[in-house]
Amino acid sequence: MSKETKKYRHYINGEWCDASDGGVIKTLNPTTEVVWAEAPAATVEDVDRAVVAAKSALYRGEWATMTASQRGKMINRLAALIRENAPSLGITETIDSGKLLTETRTQTTYVADYYEYFAGLADKLEGATLPIDKPDMHVYTLREPIGVVAAVVPWNAQMFLTATKLGPALAAGNTVVIKASEDAPAPMFEFAKLVEQAGFPPGVVNVITGHGETCGRTLTSHPDVSRVAFTGGPATASRIIQNTARNFAMVSLELGGKSPIIVFADANIEGAVNGIIAGNFGASGQSCVAGSRVILHESIHDQVVDMLIERAKQVEVGNPLDENTQMGPLATSSQLEHVESIVTRSCEQGASLFHGGARPANQERGYFFEPTILGCPHHDFESVDHELFGPVMSVLKFKDPDQAISIANNTRFGLGAGIFTESLSLSHWASSRIRSGIVYVNTYRVISPIAPFGGYAQSGYGREAGSESLLDYTRTKTVWVNTADRPMSNPFIMR
Repeated sequence: MSKETKKYRHYINGEWCDASDGGVIKTLNPTTEVVWAEAPAATVEDVDRAVVAAKSALYRGEWATMTASQRGKMINRLAALIRENAPSLGITETIDSGKLLTETRTQTTYVADYYEYFAGLADKLEGATLPIDKPDMHVYTLREPIGVVAAVVPWNAQMFLTATKLGPALAAGNTVVIKASEDAPAPMFEFAKLVEQAGFPPGVVNVITGHGETCGRTLTSHPDVSRVAFTGGPATASRIIQNTARNFAMVSLELGGKSPIIVFADANIEGAVNGIIAGNFGASGQSCVAGSRVILHESIHDQVVDMLIERAKQVEVGNPLDENTQMGPLATSSQLEHVESIVTRSCEQGASLFHGGARPANQERGYFFEPTILGCPHHDFESVDHELFGPVMSVLKFKDPDQAISIANNTRFGLGAGIFTESLSLSHWASSRIRSGIVYVNTYRVISPIAPFGGYAQSGYGREAGSESLLDYTRTKTVWVNTADRPMSNPFIMR
């Protein structure tokens, strides 16, 4: 471990602390494969301390009595600090996860947008007076915080994926324990410094990291956690559902996908190719909405494939800190091995390797993988069926719109989808028939704090972003007030 190694600490109850047993996690720079930072490995005791701090802040002290508009102002202060520190936050995330600096800097400004959006909604949570058809009864509803929230975020976009959970949770008045990914936790600890600087009371936001079997399991099964917001894979999600079931905690799951991109015969080909490149090679393919099933009309198949191959050859793979780089490394060695093995097995199953399929020859170190294009004559290939989370697309053909939709829906996932066509009626027809939570028409990989984000089937449930996500961090209380001066006429009959 070099002398430049950064050392991070947990942020619990407004204090910085090591793991109770002194355990640490060493994190590698995926570009160099060298340890560059270390963070505490949370124990059961550490997790419990964080949850207890969050529960205490929820019911006692400054946060518990703060008005909604005051909460909004505090969230806005955090947003301003994020915007101010976007360059350094971007560098940290790039070093820790391998994501392009050009994207992490831009995405960090989006993160500020999300907090500003939810800050504006903090004092917009409204109850209602109900016109009950009962004499002498005044009935109204309140929106109250749901409680302590556990936010479990992955390594591929920690700052952004935390904002989609923490923003609405804080706006609604909850307190939060964030579990940062043990593979790339540094951005969240840098973020915790801004939480402290913004003046959030102790215990309102806590940031820890640790291994799933200890930290993650303890947090998601903790009896004082009322809601879990998780982004990750279906296997882990299944365990989280089991953990939360013990305490009847609410859960939202933003999982992965095998999103289809359909290119109809009348599409703007150049625009479609751009969308396909964005959907597969952006973020090195490490995106939950990666459009890794490219479904082309047979009349334009060869033309589009040729253009994709040419574009793939031009992709600059290298150091993500370099402004000219277009694709950095995968985040971990295990992720690289996962992608490599699926590509190998798919080729053994009969897929055609149009381009890529290996580690770049000019990269001696780092978890790099070439932009890869596979030709798949049918759906029964591992690359078509399994989420890779890497820069690999599988190309399929279709004859007519009905077949295109059939191919698109032949998956257990349902997060995103792309449609490229110049026909307005066809775009609406296809959008209504694709079973996914998000559909992009003549574009791909676009976000906004106003637009709900989430999937169907094994891509999870619940929505992040948009006003409806704020309501998911509240619970409704109904209050009945008897305005009559006299007692009930008959206490043994429900009125």
